[in-house]
Amino acid sequence: MNLIEETRKLCALCGISGDEGAVRGYLMEQIKGFPDILEMRVDALGNLLVHKKGVRSPKHTLLIGAHMDEVGFIVTGIEPDGKCTIAPVGGVDADVVIGRAVENPDIGIGVIGAKPVHKLSAKERDEKPDFKELFLDLGTSSREETQQLISIGESFCYHSEWTNLGGGASAGSMPPNAPDGAKGGGAKGGGGKVACKAIDDRFGCAAMLCMLSGEIAYDTWFAFFVQEEIGLRGSGCAAYAIDPDFAIILETTTAADLDGVTGDAAVCRLGNGPVVSFMDRRTIYDKELYRLAFAQAEMLGIPCQTKTRVAGGNDAGAVHITRAGVRTMAISIPCRCLHSPYCVAQVSDMEQSLTLANAMISQIQEL
Repeated sequence: MNLIEETRKLCALCGISGDEGAVRGYLMEQIKGFPDILEMRVDALGNLLVHKKGVRSPKHTLLIGAHMDEVGFIVTGIEPDGKCTIAPVGGVDADVVIGRAVENPDIGIGVIGAKPVHKLSAKERDEKPDFKELFLDLGTSSREETQQLISIGESFCYHSEWTNLGGGASAGSMPPNAPDGAKGGGAKGGGGKVACKAIDDRFGCAAMLCMLSGEIAYDTWFAFFVQEEIGLRGSGCAAYAIDPDFAIILETTTAADLDGVTGDAAVCRLGNGPVVSFMDRRTIYDKELYRLAFAQAEMLGIPCQTKTRVAGGNDAGAVHITRAGVRTMAISIPCRCLHSPYCVAQVSDMEQSLTLANAMISQIQEL
């Protein structure tokens, strides 16, 4: 299974927090044809839990998880002129979305607008916009016309297309000693970077699909979480049900490796390999697993980096404090322009993160 192609397919789906059905449906359709699936079920909140048989029986219960949801928008009202008021679902900056296209598969495409700049006062021009000042334009001209299309509570995701940057994405950047099943392949071309909405965290979902599609070393649980973007809500429930001893969270994390950003402010850098965190705002990660990941990356001949600032958070924040506690690590890909219509990621980082995650299954079971 091709990691980059699966990431592309998953990014094309709409699945904001609380409305992940299209993503979950695609994943289930793929997984049902995979070998050695012991169990696949959906819990009450919508998490997809999959247990896969490995070559050997495990010493520890291991959970590998990634979230299905993406940031987006929800309709909060319909105005007399047909435009809709909206609220963000997840962490979205209002100034990122003005003039952007959004979509709902059942409704179509709309555009998020705001008061024209020539109508703004000097004070308004100096202030960051607020979502209460934005509107969703579906091309209708009355409340009644809009109500024929949608109702309050409908959700929209960004409308964007998978784009290969710099002449395309590199193919086959895996080292020769990568574990079986870890090689994700690559997109065509030679630039090495891709851009699209929802790489956070459809990359993690695609990586888990690749792991599920082939042979793994030990029996392992895989959890596709819901509602990460609004407070890590699905992962805590899933971890409680599985009750793992160890967990690996596959994620994306913000890279600020831009011109003029120096030192630790860059946080992490595209092209420098998987990001293994020691701490963020929700989690202090297991120190033995942190060290083990870097040692394993060196053994595999792939680069590995950490975050130079304690910032952000992910589903590890809920998983590691479930029940009596879970020894947890996170493997992330660095990503520019997170939570925007075009997140930017490096293909080599994606492939190497999958390689490292696959290798850590055996390393954890040997502890």
